[in-house]
Amino acid sequence: MKLLTPSELRIWIDTRRDYVLVDVREEWEREQYNIGGLHIPMSELMSRIDELPKDKDVVLYCEKGIRTVIVIQRLEASGFHNLINLSGGMKAWKESL
Repeated sequence: MKLLTPSELRIWIDTRRDYVLVDVREEWEREQYNIGGLHIPMSELMSRIDELPKDKDVVLYCEKGIRTVIVIQRLEASGFHNLINLSGGMKAWKESL
């Protein structure tokens, strides 16, 4: 599984790299704090799989990086090979500020 650190993601943001950012947390978590991107809760992801591109990097994030591991495993079983987990999730992102 590919991992991206918060500092690496900041570089991607600053350099306007072409990728898709996906928040798999619940709505109440997103309302408290988020860094943007598509909002597709983990429970809805497989039914909304067509919203994810297969032709560019997709960075997924949750609170600590645990849910995204599960999501990435499911998506890889469905043929995705362009998925990246934000290492440590929002917890690590906030700590790195």
